[in-house]
Amino acid sequence: MAPHLLLVLRILFFLTGLSDTQSVSTVSHVSVKRGGSITIPCLYNQRYRNNVKYWCRGYYWIGCSTVVRTDHQKTSRKTSISDDINQRVFTVTMTSLSPSDSDYYWCIVERKSKADDGVILQISVPPGTPELYVDQQQMTGVVGGSVTVLCYYSSQGSTGGWCRMGGSCVAAGHSRVLDGTCVKLVQEESRTTNGYVLMVTMSGLMMENTGWYWCEKGDLQMPVHITVNQPTTTQSTTTITPSVTNRDNVLTNENTDEKHQSLLVVLLIPLSLLVVLIAVTLVTLKLLRKHKEKKAKYQPPNTTVDLNPERHGDLYSTVIPMQHRTAQRAAEPDGGLQRSGPTPEIQ
Repeated sequence: MAPHLLLVLRILFFLTGLSDTQSVSTVSHVSVKRGGSITIPCLYNQRYRNNVKYWCRGYYWIGCSTVVRTDHQKTSRKTSISDDINQRVFTVTMTSLSPSDSDYYWCIVERKSKADDGVILQISVPPGTPELYVDQQQMTGVVGGSVTVLCYYSSQGSTGGWCRMGGSCVAAGHSRVLDGTCVKLVQEESRTTNGYVLMVTMSGLMMENTGWYWCEKGDLQMPVHITVNQPTTTQSTTTITPSVTNRDNVLTNENTDEKHQSLLVVLLIPLSLLVVLIAVTLVTLKLLRKHKEKKAKYQPPNTTVDLNPERHGDLYSTVIPMQHRTAQRAAEPDGGLQRSGPTPEIQ
């Protein structure tokens, strides 16, 4: 009953002049876990930047009960409201939800000169597992990096999707460029729950991708805010895509992967330096060994000339010139007659 009644109310709202087309927009139906919390984004037109916004409870706009307003105290027991005029969206956060909180609510912009402008949505708090939910509504990435959102749902039914609030959508099983960023959707059975999971991966992030998105399944949506920051020296711009065998256990935040990569770099640097040092030492020792062998090969033998005639006999007499030898013989007492052997012939 709810889907077509919401459509009828919106048409009547437009035809009666109470609302301008696409002036205020939000999700149409969310399912929240009992005891959990939910943040609802309400996108509004640029001309409503300075207007008062408020959150109202009740099926009918006329007579609905105001819960919180931006110009009064911004918290009311377990409901708070805030307005981001730069992003043109005001958000309402409800905590500690119970089945009694299941109802219809309105995102409304107050206008002084004419009737207020707003849009209706439904919040369901089932006693069991919600029909569509995410682990966290706030995700963070860096420029050039990627972010992965896991959307869980209880039954396969219709095809799921991923939409930019106020923009276009991507259907499950498809990949396309959404606002300059590549978006890939993979839908499969969940290993940790009794339902299914839609894995949304946005890669090549840009600062312009900061904003509100939602997972979609049938008439249900679950809003998710993506914040894209400039990378720092300790942040990595790459996220490892969850494997097929263990996607449900993958952390959607990239910090774990970045820590592992940093640790690997810290270990590889000293190991690389050690290998280089060992290689340089081995090469140096080899060059020194070759130098010593070359020097020993070309060095002449260490020889000395002994001029003692008594030790070398005839060799000494051969070296001494002839005239010195004759003079020596004449000086001997016996005139050298005692020497045996023939007298050399003088020519």
